[in-house]
Amino acid sequence: MAVKPVPEGRPRVTPYLCVDGAAAAIDFYVAVLGATERTRMPAPDGRIGHAELELGDSVLMLADEYPEMGFRSPKAVGGTPITLHVYVEDVDQVFARALARGAKELSPVKDEFYGDRTGQLEDPFGHRWNLATHVEDVPEEEMEKRAQAALRSMEPAPDGD
Repeated sequence: MAVKPVPEGRPRVTPYLCVDGAAAAIDFYVAVLGATERTRMPAPDGRIGHAELELGDSVLMLADEYPEMGFRSPKAVGGTPITLHVYVEDVDQVFARALARGAKELSPVKDEFYGDRTGQLEDPFGHRWNLATHVEDVPEEEMEKRAQAALRSMEPAPDGD
């Protein structure tokens, strides 16, 4: 039997997070996002060398920092340019749960023109998340109108000069 180049049950793209405090992060993602722990491989020094969580049909991999291998967390490098987008059943509930467990609100939960109710936060480990619940199927022609209106609302006001 030939080995499949993409293993069965694995998505093509899987985020791999470097976390300062991987065990606490696992607890946070399980409690807040409803993730299920699939694998945890502790290293002899007590750090988590590798862990995998299932989140719906997705997999999230993570490990503790290993600065000696150049594996650094967002806190160690001054932040992250990456935001993870996750659909949840009830964004308001999940967002509130995250804040109660130490996440920092970056953008409050609100209805967006594209049909999602979404908010952005930074978890206690420095990773950014967009949490969303799809609340409206927006037809393509309506989406274009709404997108243009949203872009216009972001333009700077004229100075009057």
